[in-house]
Amino acid sequence: MTDKTAAQGELLYNRLTKRYRHLLKWARRTGTNAFRLYDRDIPEIPLVLDLYGGAVSGAYFLKDDGDSENSEAWLQAMRAQIARALDIGEDRVFLKERYRMKRRQETGNQYTRTPGRSVYRDVAEGDLLYRVNLSNYLDAGLFLDARKKRALIRSAAGEKRVLNLFAYTCSLSVAAAKGAARQVDSVDLSNTYLEWGQINFALNGLESRCVEAEEFLRSPVHGENTLIRDDATRFIQRAAAKHLRWDLILLDPPSFSNSKKMRGTLDIRRDYLDLIRRCLSLLSPGGTLWFSSNARGFKPDNRDFLNYSIKDMGKELTDEDFMGKKIPLCYIFTAKDELS
Repeated sequence: MTDKTAAQGELLYNRLTKRYRHLLKWARRTGTNAFRLYDRDIPEIPLVLDLYGGAVSGAYFLKDDGDSENSEAWLQAMRAQIARALDIGEDRVFLKERYRMKRRQETGNQYTRTPGRSVYRDVAEGDLLYRVNLSNYLDAGLFLDARKKRALIRSAAGEKRVLNLFAYTCSLSVAAAKGAARQVDSVDLSNTYLEWGQINFALNGLESRCVEAEEFLRSPVHGENTLIRDDATRFIQRAAAKHLRWDLILLDPPSFSNSKKMRGTLDIRRDYLDLIRRCLSLLSPGGTLWFSSNARGFKPDNRDFLNYSIKDMGKELTDEDFMGKKIPLCYIFTAKDELS
């Protein structure tokens, strides 16, 4: 270990010790055991670390391929300091290498599965439970910066028909269902994520079923939690042709996707206007659209949506473990005549 690495390890240990002590008190008050522990707080230590029920899943942000040559020894040194600060075994610290967004887009590996054993945890968020995979993916399956959004959607979902597009592991869908939604329809192209979503529903005592889009569109069933396998952009078009409507639509697309299962690519900076407008056409009278994005450098313009009120939810969604950090953009669209 170099002197520089040793010094960085000590810096990380001191930072984590202080941060963990503070956040653990807050987490116990709020009833969660999963939170963001460290997010590149020290520029020379480019790690993002999330705590999930006594284990850590994290990412090391590399600038390019050349960084990886010496990364293993450095990561091992940091892993040892993380375990020391939290008083856990090093085998409960899972660190993955994450390249800059441009390279991930070029290779299409932003959701690539890391080979090896799978390590799972079921973590609590109040009275809700969610399964996370600590070992195999860059994202563990639960976006911690959406914690307050899940709570608000749960409060807003009562007796509503909810559509969750790009549903991922269905954490928003579960929150809506626990908020007494009339029905929750979740759309994602990945069999892995839909199966994961079914596990999340089951963990919370909720029934769900997984279907192909063709079956759902041929005979939509109301009053159920339905997981629908389809490209979300394609599903929006097909649902519009069937004149289907929902009271609450959740639109949380990836910033970029070039999945081989999709028709073409999705670039949210390029496509967001059309995507939002198509979703607005699926709203029932009095309905609302929640649009979220990790992409930066743009925001919906009221001039593009003259018939809608747009509310920026950013400040309301920032929780204690993300204070001073950037979280995904989030806007609520409501028809203006519904506000009068």
